[in-house]
Amino acid sequence: METSWNKPVQPVIRSRPVTAALIMIGGTIALLLGLGLSISVGASDIGLHTVWDALFHFNPEATQHRIIQELRLPRALAGAMVGACFAVSGAIMQGMTRNPLADPGLLGVNAGAGLALALCFAFLPNLPFQYLILLSFLGAAAGSGLVYGIGALAKGGLTPVRLALAGATVSALLVALSEGTAIYSHMAQDLVFWHAGGMAGAKWLQVQMMAPWVIAGVIGALLLSRSVTMLSLGEEMAVGLGIRTGWIKLCGSVLVLVLAGAAVSAVGPIGFVGLVIPHMARYFVGSDYRWIVPCSAILGGLLMVFADIGARMVNPPFETPIGAVIALLGVPFFIYLARRERREL
Repeated sequence: METSWNKPVQPVIRSRPVTAALIMIGGTIALLLGLGLSISVGASDIGLHTVWDALFHFNPEATQHRIIQELRLPRALAGAMVGACFAVSGAIMQGMTRNPLADPGLLGVNAGAGLALALCFAFLPNLPFQYLILLSFLGAAAGSGLVYGIGALAKGGLTPVRLALAGATVSALLVALSEGTAIYSHMAQDLVFWHAGGMAGAKWLQVQMMAPWVIAGVIGALLLSRSVTMLSLGEEMAVGLGIRTGWIKLCGSVLVLVLAGAAVSAVGPIGFVGLVIPHMARYFVGSDYRWIVPCSAILGGLLMVFADIGARMVNPPFETPIGAVIALLGVPFFIYLARRERREL
C-alpha cells in the first residue's frame, strides 16, 4: 500500500513497552519465587531456608539437600522451560497464521510428537534422550502437516474454526494411535500419566538436553518477532513492507516444531498453554510481537510452575496430572474464542 508520494504506508501497531517491561520484571521475580516454592512443596515439605542451603551450600550427605538437587530443582526448571516453549510457539503460530485458535496442542503438533515418542518407547526403549527430541520434532511436523492438509481440503478454504476442528480430529486420531501402541506393547499404564502431562519424570538429563533447543528457539522467536508482527497485520501489508513472507513462515514453522517438540519430549502433550498465554500477553502489551514473545515466555513459565505446584497440592501425597489442571483454565477460554469465531464456520 502506497501514498500519492509513492511511499509505503506505515501500519499503526498498538504497543505498550512500559507495561511489557513491568510484566517482564515482575514476572521474572514471581517466577523466581515460584521456583523456590516449587522446590519446597512436595510429598515431603521442605523449608525455604533448607532450599537456600541446598542451592548454595550443598551437603551431599543431607537427604533433603539431595532431594532438592536431584529431583525438585530439575523438575522446577523443566517446568519453566516447558511453559516458555508452549507459550512462545503458540504466539508465533497465532501471529503467522492470524488464527486466534492456533496452539500446538490444538493443531496436531503435540499429538504428532506424542505419537512419535510412544512408538519410540514401545519399539526403541533404550534410545538416548537426544534422539527422542529429534524424533519428537519429526512427529510434530507430521502432525501439523496432516492438520493443515485436511483443513485446506475444506470447501471455502482454511478458517480459524475449521483449522481447530481439523486439529481436534487429527489429534484425537494420533492420541488413539499412541494409546493403541501402548496397549500393544504392554506399556499402557506407563504412558497414561505421560499423556495427561506430568513433571514428575523430569531429571537433569532432560533439562540439559532441552536447554540448548529452548534457548535457540526463544532467541530465534525474538529475532523473528518484528516480521511476525507485520504478518499478523495481513500478508499483503507484510509484502508491501518488504517482508519475505514465505521465508518468515518457514523459519517460524521450524521454531514452533523445535519449541513444541522439545517440550513434549520432556513432559508430554500438554495443551492450552500456547493458546491462553499469548492472548493474555497481547491484551496487556498490544500487538507488537517484540513484546508479546518475551512476555509470553515469562508468563508461560509462570503458569507451568504454579500449575505443577497446584497439581501436587490437590490430592497429596498423590499427583494430579498437570494437563488436567491447565485444562480447567484452557477449555473455557477455548470455548469463548470458538464462540467468538463461530461466524466463520
